[in-house]
Amino acid sequence: MTQLILVFGALILLAGIAMVINPETIFGFLRNNVDKPALHVGAIALRVVLGVLLILQSDVSRYPLVIEVIGWIAVVAAISLAVIGRRNFKRLMTWALSFSEPLGRVAGIFAAAFGAFVVYSFVA
Repeated sequence: MTQLILVFGALILLAGIAMVINPETIFGFLRNNVDKPALHVGAIALRVVLGVLLILQSDVSRYPLVIEVIGWIAVVAAISLAVIGRRNFKRLMTWALSFSEPLGRVAGIFAAAFGAFVVYSFVA
């Protein structure tokens, strides 16, 4: 399971780097798919899987409490996204994507740092 967390962390790191280099790579994809149910379901599923993995594997990380808290935040975020429904998810995404131009690269820096932290936390 730790390897799966490392894969998630590496993908988050790579997505963050892509956002720093060219934010439209990620934001364009999101903008083009905001109407599709798969984006909403995927957002929920990825948060549940990552959250549960982080909670279950937190004891083998370098920062068990921090990793467990991040895992619980991911699970709560997944539940919140499920509860708000597709219509409100689309509105939330549209609102969030309105900030992509001025803040896209900054978000990429934070995403890359988070991905690097996750990888570092689980590398022996």
